[in-house]
Amino acid sequence: MPIQHAIWQVGPQPVPLANCKLPSEQLLEDMIVKDPRILSSEWMLIGRQEITSFGGRIDLLAIAPDGSLVLIELKRDRTPREIVAQALDYASWLQGLTADKLVQIYTRFSNGGSLEVAFQIRFGTPIDEDSLNHTHQIIIAAAELDPSTERIVGYLNQRDIPINVIFFQVFQHGEHQLLSRTWLIDPGETQSNAAVGTSHAGEKEPWNGEFYVSFGNATSRSWDDARKYGYISAGGGTWYSQTLKMLSPGDRVWVNIPKRGYVGVGIVEQAVQPASEFTVMTEHGEQSVMDVAQHGAKYKALADTPELSEYFVKVKWLDTRDAGNALYEVGLFGNQNTVCQPTTPKWRHTVERLKEVFSLPAA
Repeated sequence: MPIQHAIWQVGPQPVPLANCKLPSEQLLEDMIVKDPRILSSEWMLIGRQEITSFGGRIDLLAIAPDGSLVLIELKRDRTPREIVAQALDYASWLQGLTADKLVQIYTRFSNGGSLEVAFQIRFGTPIDEDSLNHTHQIIIAAAELDPSTERIVGYLNQRDIPINVIFFQVFQHGEHQLLSRTWLIDPGETQSNAAVGTSHAGEKEPWNGEFYVSFGNATSRSWDDARKYGYISAGGGTWYSQTLKMLSPGDRVWVNIPKRGYVGVGIVEQAVQPASEFTVMTEHGEQSVMDVAQHGAKYKALADTPELSEYFVKVKWLDTRDAGNALYEVGLFGNQNTVCQPTTPKWRHTVERLKEVFSLPAA
């Protein structure tokens, strides 16, 4: 079904704004480069008009906080289904980019800048070369989508190919033009499809049913609180919080603190809730997490900003350990996504090892 926007000027007599078009695809690209939040506040642009090894030219290239890449193709007018084939063709080139090639791409894009330094400044964490380009997403930006392209994109996404479409429409408001956007598919679903732990089809295997959870950023959340009150959480941006939607009651989660190790295993009891609605049981009865958690004041300050709010999933812990005794071993799976369903042999090995260390109830 075609997606359409409409905007009205607010007043006693609502006035609909007329649809119009941007003068050129180039203007949209220039705007995104000036302010990447037009696409997403979670990505950092690292390349523009980069020529592939077989002669094509990608519009924009971005990187996500976990080191995965985002291929962005811009189409101002109606998008034929051939653009999907073109984007997949470009993605086949993208998956072969090594760390040194990505450094070169960013150097060209930034006129001599350092990818390592820029990543540290943008995301507040060092870039992990082992995780760099471990997977990628394909994003098509368009003003309109024909039905066959919509069907193809939906089909691919349902089969775990991380591809999505972002719609841009332009409205005339007096002398000014206004730009609006919406997504064909929930970006969290596409991100989840990308967060499988490997980009090499030969290393994939069926998902083992066990969820990986990254419990990161000690300046915004406390593992001691999570153990005490029974939850996992994420926030500070939709990229971090939206994968919590993957979890449903009954799912088993294995929790890893990045660069510390694995600290717990539990069963999900409730679907994700924002900080403003999430409560925990205390010695004084049921209370808002914002009133009892170590970082509760921060959660309360951001509670009315959905994109930045902290989100919580209630968990019944089966076994946990304090962060100082986290299990860290070479060869265990790690990923910056808050939740993912890894399909790499490394995750199977990790779960088998964790089951030897953590106590689980008898089957």
